[in-house]
Amino acid sequence: MAGLISLGSKERPKLSVQKLLLILGLVGLIWAPFFIYPIFVMKVLCFALFACAFNLLLGYAGLLSFGHATFFGGAAYFTAHAVKEWGLPPELGILIGVAGASLLGLVMGFVAIRRQGIYFAMITLALSYMFYFFCLQAAFTHGEDGIQSVPRGYLFGVLDLSNSLNMYYFVLAVFLIGVLIIWRFINSPFGMILKSIRENEQRAISLGYSVARYKLGAFVMSAALAGLAGAVKALVFQFATLTDVAWQMSGEVILMTLLGGIGTLIGPLFGAGFVATLENYLATSEFPVTIITGIVFMVCVLLFRRGVVGEFYASRLGRKLGFEYRR
Repeated sequence: MAGLISLGSKERPKLSVQKLLLILGLVGLIWAPFFIYPIFVMKVLCFALFACAFNLLLGYAGLLSFGHATFFGGAAYFTAHAVKEWGLPPELGILIGVAGASLLGLVMGFVAIRRQGIYFAMITLALSYMFYFFCLQAAFTHGEDGIQSVPRGYLFGVLDLSNSLNMYYFVLAVFLIGVLIIWRFINSPFGMILKSIRENEQRAISLGYSVARYKLGAFVMSAALAGLAGAVKALVFQFATLTDVAWQMSGEVILMTLLGGIGTLIGPLFGAGFVATLENYLATSEFPVTIITGIVFMVCVLLFRRGVVGEFYASRLGRKLGFEYRR
């Protein structure tokens, strides 16, 4: 009997450091709106999901896009227009935004994946500029004024999203679902093949994989999740403007991802939170935000080649705690 008890105690699963940190993070996010301004936390969650969607393409498929603002801002415009002008409920507005972003991703990806490296990046930048000028001239976007006073409405006709707490927990749920989708995607056979394409594309071709289809699938998935972040952001701030589709937004998400760590799931979350916090607290100061952000980025590139989270994973302490940096 004693031996059975001893055996059972040895086989009892232990709570790993990763699971403990995950639980603490979830508890922190649940209680965050009671201690921090909810709109700010919602902004961080939207940009964190945007950065994770971009990292899905760059970190796991090895494709650097300079045009991801197209999907983020395009979904914001589609959702804002559908909710305000057509009077649709928020859930349908978000679905329209995600569908529009996915369609844009399909079109842009079909053109861009025909090239590699810097040529791929330049094609995405050029197409993003074309979409920016389309939004500047299109009637439904209202030009430089953007779409303002977007109603949040009632989620499924029941939950009043004009209440800040209700809106926050809705955004948190969307964020967690989005991150879970990304985690499942990168740990699926599809994600494994993407990593093999990133490491050695010619070898993946020799094994019989249709590299172009896998790249296009990753591009569309990344665009859809970026659109989900943009659609929710339009409801949080109740407007959609040209800032959401400008090339600076694409540069900002690249900064967030590189700062946190390419090819890590937590890295973009850290990068988005850090950049959003930096911009929020420097906005009312005399320090130029862009210069400070540029300095931070330069220091990160020089000292943290894998990003802050990536360097921690690769450090002795990170390995001791059970973290692994796979890039």
